[in-house]
Amino acid sequence: MTWIAALPMYNVSAALAADWRTLLRRVSRVLGANGIDIHITEPGDDLHAFWRRADLAISQTCGYPLMHGLREHVQLIATPHFDAPGCEGTNYRSVLVTGGHVSAQTLEACRGLRAAYNQDDSNSGMNVLRHAATPLSRDGAFFGSVLRTGSHIGSLRALAHGNADIASIDCVTMAFVRDHLPDLARSVREIGFSAASPGLPLIASRAAPEALVEQIRAALRDAIDSDTSLARRLRLKGFSTLSLADYARIEQWEDEARAAGYPRLG
Repeated sequence: MTWIAALPMYNVSAALAADWRTLLRRVSRVLGANGIDIHITEPGDDLHAFWRRADLAISQTCGYPLMHGLREHVQLIATPHFDAPGCEGTNYRSVLVTGGHVSAQTLEACRGLRAAYNQDDSNSGMNVLRHAATPLSRDGAFFGSVLRTGSHIGSLRALAHGNADIASIDCVTMAFVRDHLPDLARSVREIGFSAASPGLPLIASRAAPEALVEQIRAALRDAIDSDTSLARRLRLKGFSTLSLADYARIEQWEDEARAAGYPRLG
């Protein structure tokens, strides 16, 4: 059987996308030596469909879709430890950023401003921002308006161009933006961090045998241990295997927002 692999979540630049593919090629070579065929591919526009494929060996998802229907289809391989401000072990935070035209220094001071976010099913762009704004909300609202941009890069550009005022950006993405898109990073201003939650997990299909998953875990560790330059460019320090229970706080934050009368970011 041929298994498929793609790492679509942190491709901030073409160079970074190439590095992620290099990581996958290293894993593929190790598995290939053991008779396991891994095909590195592009996931296409429908990530949810890609993540649900029965032949999926390696991909990465966000914790929010993981806890909203995806967990029935996948198993957790590992959660990376990233070397980025806002990360601690497997936990990560979002950076709260404003456009350069905004004078607010705190989230509370952003009441009534325009928020940008990447996707409705994003933990880092939507869920944690809603969680942070919940205690500040009044009658189900805090921001004056919200703009869905489709990506964290889109949200940062909306701030840079003055089309929105505040956004919540995955701190790993923000670190890669500083590395690869420094002008964009300098166009926004950081005013704080969200609460911490487990980072974006690497996943495999539920159909993947346990022995294959264990080999993938070992190959990932070997890949970054054997190429410290690649690990540094990917900001990878290691991996840990978490359980679905570790991701439960993502649902808890959503439940708390709904209970407080703030079900939608707004």
